[in-house]
Amino acid sequence: MAEVADLYASNPGYCRTAGEYDPEHLPTERLEADLREEAEGEGCEVLLARERHGRLVGLVCLLDRHPTDGFPWIGLLMVHGDLHRQGMGRRLTAVVEERLRERRHRGVRLAVLENNPSATAFWSSLGWREIDRRADNQHGRPCVVMHKQLL
Repeated sequence: MAEVADLYASNPGYCRTAGEYDPEHLPTERLEADLREEAEGEGCEVLLARERHGRLVGLVCLLDRHPTDGFPWIGLLMVHGDLHRQGMGRRLTAVVEERLRERRHRGVRLAVLENNPSATAFWSSLGWREIDRRADNQHGRPCVVMHKQLL
């Protein structure tokens, strides 16, 4: 969990934007409990990405089937702050999309916080398109819902 806490701490801008964790004082126990709860949900996976030497470089939370629309959803994709703008996010996204194609999913969705325009720009650059705007289910934050066709 220390590595995961370091991953979150390397993204202080995201932590502040999301408002869930204080990047200066990350509550490791709460972070672990939140990720365990996420991973234990039906159809949920928390995937860790490591480089060759074992260093944690990214994390993806994936829901196989959203109860409302039936699509898989990326709940979170986080890249270590030291690796931003080096293509790691694109590579992780490609792996997730291929994983979902292999499972025969026709599309995938995610929600980006409205107050995070750089994230919206990132996903748009990968071919995702906005399909809705609404509050997230967990915290009621305004979000841009995005979709990408896979097949």
